[in-house]
Amino acid sequence: MQPPPIPSKDAEHLRTLAICHYVSAGLSIVGLAFLFFHYSMMNMFFGNPRIWEKSQAPMPFNPAEFFQAFKWFYLAFGVFSLVSGILTLISGRFIHRRVNRTFSIVIAGLNCLHMPFGTLLGIFTLILLTKDSVIHLYAQAKATTSTDFA
Repeated sequence: MQPPPIPSKDAEHLRTLAICHYVSAGLSIVGLAFLFFHYSMMNMFFGNPRIWEKSQAPMPFNPAEFFQAFKWFYLAFGVFSLVSGILTLISGRFIHRRVNRTFSIVIAGLNCLHMPFGTLLGIFTLILLTKDSVIHLYAQAKATTSTDFA
C-alpha cells in the first residue's frame, strides 16, 4: 500500500507551528513577570495596615489574612505558568524535529487552557498533528533517524 502523498505545505505548517510554540513559551515568561508585578502591588496594598486605618466602614475581613490566603493562588498560577511554558517550549522543539508527536498532542490539550492564544495554538496543533500526511512526515523522520544511527 502506497503512503499518502505529502503536501508541500505540511512541512511549512510544522515549522510555523514550532515557532508559535516558542512564542507561546515566551509569553508564559512574560505572564510570570506580570504575575510577580501583580503580587507586588497587591502585597503593598493589602500588607500596609495604614491604608485601612482611616476606613469609615468596618472591614468585613482582615486584609492581611485575606492576602495570606491569596498567596496560594499566586503560587499555583506561577507554577502552572512556568511548567506549561517549559512544556510548550519542549513541544515546539519536538515539532521542529518531528519527534514525539503524542507528547505534542497532550501539550496541545494543556495549551487550550491558556485563553485565548493558547487555545488557538492548541486547536491548530491538534488539527495539524492529526492529519494523515503529517503523521507520515513524522514516520519518515523516525525512519530516517533510526537508520542514521544503525
